[in-house]
Amino acid sequence: MADNRIVRKLFHIFWMLKRPMTLGVRAFLRNDVGEILLVRHTYVSGWHLPGGGIEPGETALEAVKKEVREEASIELLEEPNLFSIYMNRNISRRDHVLLFECGTWHQSSTFEPNREIAEIGFFPPDSLPEETTPGTQKRIAEVLGHQEISHHW
Repeated sequence: MADNRIVRKLFHIFWMLKRPMTLGVRAFLRNDVGEILLVRHTYVSGWHLPGGGIEPGETALEAVKKEVREEASIELLEEPNLFSIYMNRNISRRDHVLLFECGTWHQSSTFEPNREIAEIGFFPPDSLPEETTPGTQKRIAEVLGHQEISHHW
């Protein structure tokens, strides 16, 4: 099991080093009690908003719907709204992330995480897991209107 995690981590690092400019998506979803959906990947540490890269020929809306479905078995029932676009300087000067606010959704009762996801969970905004990444914390605060954030991670 640990060997698979190491291989996935190495593949992820290799992929990030060899690629050209990328565009990614992140989704901000809340449940009926206002908790925020976060995921923990198997190849990188910390809790993150669900999302991933946009594939060639795929639109940003298609990508955000696909990523939420793959990572959390959630089907978005209405079009998500683009909240903002950020440059992710932690990776390179060529990476940009589109953050979408998602409204109505439905989670499958037969959720089985894929091999990229270690855990998923809904958390109150005032008690996020300690391992929530700083970039994720900043995006959540910005969406909730708690503070003005730079457009760089």
